[in-house]
Amino acid sequence: MKASDYSRLVADEIAAVLRETDDQQVETLLDMVQDADRVFVAGAGRSGFMMSAFAMRLMHIGLSSFVVGEATTPAVGIGDLLIAGSGSGRTKMTLAIVQAATVRGARTAVITGHPDSPIAAVSDHVVHIHAPVVWVHAERPSAQPPGTLFEQCLLAQCDAMILMLMKRLGTTEGHMQRRHTKFE
Repeated sequence: MKASDYSRLVADEIAAVLRETDDQQVETLLDMVQDADRVFVAGAGRSGFMMSAFAMRLMHIGLSSFVVGEATTPAVGIGDLLIAGSGSGRTKMTLAIVQAATVRGARTAVITGHPDSPIAAVSDHVVHIHAPVVWVHAERPSAQPPGTLFEQCLLAQCDAMILMLMKRLGTTEGHMQRRHTKFE
């Protein structure tokens, strides 16, 4: 296989997964984002990186967003929303973060590959991404390393939600450019 064949394989896998995402689950999450005073994101490992990218884009479109674990992240509370990204839905640290947010009165949502997982069970809302987290016994086998397809789809789904929020809020590229870092 050539490089372009591998690229097409990755793109085709992502497209196939995202076609199965439930539109109403996404719309409900976007309603929650718009209703929140502030949006906090969390995740471990590569899922955490994807959620950090989502928080940055939320800030770019004018929403107050924070990444759990950063030194400047304030306390979560009533009126806030925590969105966790977890392929397995079983990561203990992410589960603890969702539970802590709930105790402090925040609403919670998870974007996960496993809607029957412990994190999904304690979240107010679930967006299911139909991507395997492991190769073995996956409902949809992937040619990519374990977890990769979920993480790619998590980023792509979050970017799609940013486009949807931009439309809902009337946010333009100009608005985003004014909020983009100017330190370079």
